[in-house]
Amino acid sequence: MGIGSGVAAVGAGVVLVGGLVLAGQSSSSGPATEVLPRAEVGAEAGRRVVYGWPSGGVVEVVRGFVAPPEVWAAGHRGVDLAMADGSPVRAAADGVVAFAGMVAGRGVVSIDHADGVRTTYEPVTPVVRRGTSVTGGEVIGRLSGPGHCDPATCLHWGARRGSDHYLDPLTLLEEEVVIRLLPHH
Repeated sequence: MGIGSGVAAVGAGVVLVGGLVLAGQSSSSGPATEVLPRAEVGAEAGRRVVYGWPSGGVVEVVRGFVAPPEVWAAGHRGVDLAMADGSPVRAAADGVVAFAGMVAGRGVVSIDHADGVRTTYEPVTPVVRRGTSVTGGEVIGRLSGPGHCDPATCLHWGARRGSDHYLDPLTLLEEEVVIRLLPHH
């Protein structure tokens, strides 16, 4: 599964084309989710935030977003990005660090953005503290080994609005990202 020219490959039932997020069921993915125009995903109350890859550039998406059928049910509330252990992890957009510390034995950084979205990054060794203002692309930590994608290393990048409205973080990106479904081996 390679990445190039803004094309990401994942095994979940998600397709983003022409600014629309199309998520549905495949034989191995979770429940269908709503179709949202890109403008509705990243904007609230007229505040526009420009998001970028927390890796600093396009990387392979090793596991896509899977919305849970209910807020309390199982799902995959983010995307897993292929990155090497020790890689710099960058703020996806300008914001304020809401949390930087350990959760269940893993380093986590959460950033609140002006559009009401909170992004999260794990497992990371933070280099920022709670309350710090960060700019998009600024290094907020280093990927700290296996954990989420054990035994491989990956960055789990999540996004939510409010306490329980999880978003596919890829829908926040400005460039067109086309996700092609590949058969599971």
